Amino acid sequence: MPRLLEWLDERQPDVVCLQETKLADDAFTALLDKELSGRGYETALYGEVQWNGVAILSKVGLEDVVTGIAGAPGFPNPEARAVAATCGGIRVHSLYVPNGRTPDSDHYRYKLAWLAALKEVVAAGADEAIVCGDMNIAPTDADVFDPVAYIGQTHVTPPERQALADLMSTGLHDVVRDRWPNERVFSYWDYRAGMFHQDLGMRIDLMLASEPVAERVKAAWVDRKARKGTGPSDHAPVIIDLDVAPDGDIGPVVPPPSAPRGGRKRTTKLPQNR
Repeated sequence: MPRLLEWLDERQPDVVCLQETKLADDAFTALLDKELSGRGYETALYGEVQWNGVAILSKVGLEDVVTGIAGAPGFPNPEARAVAATCGGIRVHSLYVPNGRTPDSDHYRYKLAWLAALKEVVAAGADEAIVCGDMNIAPTDADVFDPVAYIGQTHVTPPERQALADLMSTGLHDVVRDRWPNERVFSYWDYRAGMFHQDLGMRIDLMLASEPVAERVKAAWVDRKARKGTGPSDHAPVIIDLDVAPDGDIGPVVPPPSAPRGGRKRTTKLPQNR
């Protein structure tokens, strides 16, 4: 909670999408309602005890809140993985896509079916939309530090990437990659084995915007600073500025990596495979 509140005070975002809150709605409200309302935020919540959980915080309105994805499967019961609301005229979807665990597992098939249901909801939805959150998919090999290290892992398999491409075929633009097509951009670094400090990460937290919204983007970046310090998340916030960029067009990852890997290319094993 202190990390979140400090970040809100520093960045002053109008709309915030949270994933993996791991709190039932009443517990979230008891913990944060006073702090958030005092900062001018309304909240839309879809939580559950201990696992998953998503939320939207908004200073620019919060209308037509919908929890869950129509037609999506459960595992085995519905999970708190999606909440949508209209904020300042834009339909905002905050998503925590299923991990998939291992290729061809029941959870992997659940992930693909969940994404297929999401596509149908987005396709039938508003013309002005942002679909964002922890997608648990790296769109291309350029979005992982070493494609060889991820062979046999989820997040990079062709069916997952195709499911993401199908979602984007509804008219969504990956605004961070569109703005920084050739840059090394990650949003997630494993806690283990010094992955963050070596900049051995993945880009699995995405901001997907429909054409009318994508045309308004003035800056799109990853707030790497928020991944530093004591007790951070293993994900860094992804930020887009519409119409006005108060900090300017400041680059895809701010500040730069502490010690980006360079020199001779080598293959690094993932921590879980060591």
